[in-house]
Amino acid sequence: MKPNLKAYCEPGRLEAGCDEAGRGPLAGPVYAAAVILPPDFHHPLLNDSKKMSEKAREALRPIIEAEAVAWAVEAVSAQEIDRLNILWASVAGMQRAVLRLQPKPDFLLIDGNRFRPFGPYGFKDFQTVVHGDATFASIAAASVLAKTYRDDFMRKLSAEYPQYGWERNMGYPTPEHIDAIRRYGYTPWHRKSFHVKELEPSLFPPPPF
Repeated sequence: MKPNLKAYCEPGRLEAGCDEAGRGPLAGPVYAAAVILPPDFHHPLLNDSKKMSEKAREALRPIIEAEAVAWAVEAVSAQEIDRLNILWASVAGMQRAVLRLQPKPDFLLIDGNRFRPFGPYGFKDFQTVVHGDATFASIAAASVLAKTYRDDFMRKLSAEYPQYGWERNMGYPTPEHIDAIRRYGYTPWHRKSFHVKELEPSLFPPPPF
């Protein structure tokens, strides 16, 4: 079934779609993107990035970058995620991406259900949209950029820490990744505030005999 994405929320307004990638992993930054698309933008591959193949995402990224009115991508570190929590770290990343856009958008479309005013943007200047990446083309485009930039970063990082398999699991809590943490411990790229049940000590450890 082909996606049926909306080009805008309100015609004649310069709208930026915002999304993030990497809220669930145990390691690595969360990436956020903001994209302003021209109102006539259309591409048959564009969809929620989670529903696209890696090949389709990689093919679409340069098209979005070339045809967008403006776009920006920001990374928020594991340390900042631990300090802010993952929700507000994701929001901070989207806010920073928006502030880099030129021209400045009139209105923001935010994937999810949580956001807050910042800088020149008040409550009336944004709208949160649950499943926004499957609703609006600009949010879907932002999801593609955030996902592809984060995946690229995790592949590069895996060369420094090959035992964790980040080029395959992208930092998510797969059995491979969890086993590597058991064997090798945490790295500076791990989110210390994220706790995995499989890594918690038993409430009833065996007796020492």
